Amino acid sequence: MIRYATATDLDAVTALHTEARATYYRGHLPESAYAGPEESARTRTGWAGAIERGAVLCAEIDGEEGEGGELAGIAAYGERDGVMFLTQLHVAPALWRKGVGGALHAACVEAWRAAGATTATLEVFEKNERAQAFYAAHGWTPDPDSPRSGNHLVLRLTLAPEAE
Repeated sequence: MIRYATATDLDAVTALHTEARATYYRGHLPESAYAGPEESARTRTGWAGAIERGAVLCAEIDGEEGEGGELAGIAAYGERDGVMFLTQLHVAPALWRKGVGGALHAACVEAWRAAGATTATLEVFEKNERAQAFYAAHGWTPDPDSPRSGNHLVLRLTLAPEAE
């Protein structure tokens, strides 16, 4: 199930974000850049603001009968000048390649089209080949105007109009 995050999701969202980032930054960046107390506080503040703006989608998988679902993935986005920016898309590493990322991506694209956007961009860590392959499979290509931002690649997605 895909739904918008609420303030009660903040702890789980922050934990999933931290776990997922550690998998692709570990060995490439100092741990303080993705996991230390200062970074954890910055991460929590950022997610709290995005949740408050209504810009965070959560993917849940079914929990035990009578219980809520388990947070499986998260995505955050924003808009500037008619261009959507996918700022975060993380899936719990134990659930990679189970369709969670694809479902989150599809929900983002649907929301962007509903908002009238025709283009989306994102940045992906240059060493994160798994994520790059995911985005390429979903139609993202290098941004011809600005292909890099520091140690991240900038990708662009042209949103085709929905079929009628």
